[in-house]
Amino acid sequence: MPNLQWSDALALNLPIMDDTHREFVELLAWVETAGDETLLAHWRTLVEHTDDHFGREDQWMQATRFSSTNCHSVQHKVVLQVMREGIALAESGDLGAIRQMARELAIWFPQHAQSMDAALALHLRGIGFDPLTGTVAMPEALPAGIIHGCGGASCSDSETLAPAAQAA
Repeated sequence: MPNLQWSDALALNLPIMDDTHREFVELLAWVETAGDETLLAHWRTLVEHTDDHFGREDQWMQATRFSSTNCHSVQHKVVLQVMREGIALAESGDLGAIRQMARELAIWFPQHAQSMDAALALHLRGIGFDPLTGTVAMPEALPAGIIHGCGGASCSDSETLAPAAQAA
C-alpha cells in the first residue's frame, strides 16, 4: 500500500493545482508499488511529471511577483535534482535509492503542499490569477514588490503580500 494517498487535506481549492497534486500522488503510488522490472520507468514518469509540475508553479510565481528566487522555488530545484539523481542511481543498479526517495517524497509532499503551495494558491486566488491563461483579474491586488521567502506569513514581509493574503 502506498505511503501517501490523496485526501481533502491536500486540496488547495485551485483546481489545476489540485489536479496536478492528485496526479503526483498517483504517480508516486505507482512507484511505491512497482516491481523491480518497472520501477525505473515509473520513476522516470514521476520525474517528468514533477519537472512540469514545478516548472508551472515557478512560472506562476514569477508572473505574479511571487519571487522565483524564493525558498519555494529553491525547494523545487533541490527536490527535482535529487529525483534526477535517483535515475542515475537506478541505472547503475541501485533501485533501493528510488524506493527510499519515494518514501521520503511521501513524507515531504504533504508538508510542501500544505505550506508553500497553500501560500501560493492563496496568493493566486487573491489576485484572481487564471493559471490556464496567465491573466490576472485584479492587477491592483498584485504586490507592490516581489514577495520574498516562501510567501507564507512566517517568512515574508507582510507589506509585500497581496491585500487578499494579508486579510486571510
